[in-house]
Amino acid sequence: MIHFDAIFLVDDDPINNLINNRLLSKVEVSENIEEFLEGQFAIERVSEIPSHKKILIFLDINMPVMNGWEFLEIYQEKFPDRNNKIIILSSSIDFQDRQKAEEYSIVSGFLEKPLTLDKIKLQLTHYEEEG
Repeated sequence: MIHFDAIFLVDDDPINNLINNRLLSKVEVSENIEEFLEGQFAIERVSEIPSHKKILIFLDINMPVMNGWEFLEIYQEKFPDRNNKIIILSSSIDFQDRQKAEEYSIVSGFLEKPLTLDKIKLQLTHYEEEG
């Protein structure tokens, strides 16, 4: 089973973060799950973690202050050599959002809310197959 040193939940909705935290705790891929209501705080936290550590980031697109697209731009600029996994987790069903997400090489998945155990397991299976 794949393991991450940390999982970040970046979503401005604390209820979503709470529910997703509980779901991710059940799959036991990390003992460290951190919640961020603003993308900027998640960016700052990534910079505090050694670059060899693996982080799985669930990122909402529609957030005030810094939206998910702005997060991705800053992340790419600040951490070009990190090998973390970023999954967009959004309520957006707009096909253009999916297309835009595919333009970012750092985005490894696009899931529609709500997050479920099946969606998590499917994504993790995909990472294990990648090696």
